Amino acid sequence: MKKRVLLASAAMALTFALSATPAMAGTNAELLKRLHEKGILTDDEYQALLADDSAQVATAPAAPPAQAAAASLDDKRLVRMSESGIGMEVGGVTVKLSGSVNGFYTHDNGQAPGPNTAVVGGVVPAGGSSSAIRNGLLPGYLKFDVTTNQGGWDVGAHFGMYPGINSADYSSGGGANAGGRPVALQTAGIDFRQTYMTIGRAGLGEFKLGRDIGLFGSEGILNDITLLSVGSTGGNVAPSNTSLGRIGIGYIYTDFQPQITYTSPSMAGFQVSAGIFEPLQSLTGPGETSKSPGFQGKIVYDGKFGDFSARAWLSGITQKHNRVDGVSYTGSGFDTGAKIGYGPIVLTGYYYNGSGLGTTALNLFDTDDLGNKRDSDGFYLQGLATFGKFSVGGSYGESHLHYANLADALANPTLIDTNSSWVGQARYGLTSWVTLIGEYIRTKSEAHNGNEAKADTVALGAILFF
Repeated sequence: MKKRVLLASAAMALTFALSATPAMAGTNAELLKRLHEKGILTDDEYQALLADDSAQVATAPAAPPAQAAAASLDDKRLVRMSESGIGMEVGGVTVKLSGSVNGFYTHDNGQAPGPNTAVVGGVVPAGGSSSAIRNGLLPGYLKFDVTTNQGGWDVGAHFGMYPGINSADYSSGGGANAGGRPVALQTAGIDFRQTYMTIGRAGLGEFKLGRDIGLFGSEGILNDITLLSVGSTGGNVAPSNTSLGRIGIGYIYTDFQPQITYTSPSMAGFQVSAGIFEPLQSLTGPGETSKSPGFQGKIVYDGKFGDFSARAWLSGITQKHNRVDGVSYTGSGFDTGAKIGYGPIVLTGYYYNGSGLGTTALNLFDTDDLGNKRDSDGFYLQGLATFGKFSVGGSYGESHLHYANLADALANPTLIDTNSSWVGQARYGLTSWVTLIGEYIRTKSEAHNGNEAKADTVALGAILFF
């Protein structure tokens, strides 16, 4: 009885195997042989089943190729790992997640307020010593990218949220990046600075529509070593979402702006971008009536020559302003720079020049009270050396704002003339995600009348990217 049950089970299993899979004489014959050797099949049963198996193999259709089998699956129901980053591919749509978190202990040793420390537009706030636990030049961020190919077009949706760790004070009207409010029962600010779509295809380039980083000034901040650290604090008593880094002390902040831009494919190392931008009003003017669009463009070259690597850029910006008092002026400017690497050493040089563009932020102190344009310029020089997990770097930079005329000088004697800073930095790559950073910064703001304010800053902390 037991043998009959085993025989029936074996026959059912064999029948299922023969019907459910392509006929393979070697595989089935081996199974029958093992059953025969174990005494489950008699000699007659073994021979009969073996003959039946051979007959089915002879009449079975050829097995379809693996590619055809895969193609028969419903691709919209498949979930695969993405080839890079943290994410997955769902039915031909790639979803990626990236982010960063940082925190630093910073101590500012600044000058006490006095009659000779007032500097309008300076980046060193009046005050004595202060300590803070704060974000650096970068707040934290969480970015989602959803991309796919439809009808031969590469399309994508991109969202970037930038929450800080410090309490935000929205009462000033400055948004999440205004001066902080370090008291109990507060919440951090969220700067939702990226919301844009991309459309492109090979050989044509890419179009971007939405809110993202600008073209003018972007290379200045993206190549600044203080991007990963603190740099000049800009105020440590009530920390905002970010520090200043070198903003206003070597370059004007590029900002994240509504735009429609086009970027060409790379051609022999050269790549060109151009766009139309939401017009920005002056931060210190009386207000504006009609709005003319802003225009920005950038050309970048990337190359490698043996052990040398090079990146060079040139960008420009222009926009017409129409004030409520009837005055019109056009703000414009350019920046240029290069980054050269050789072995463990990377050297960077940057310069900008503007007229009616302002300083520190776009259109801040860009004209006098009558609408006459002020000129501005600045630069920074920087070096970074990496040996294994250790990196050591330093930089020096300045930003200048010039009077529009003699009347402007007489009316605004304490207006900022020069913001400058020295930065020394050391990094250690603790893991592939985490970098430990220590930094010393000496910042000075000088007014046209000779007033000045200074601050020495020490920053210790870490930044994480995934």
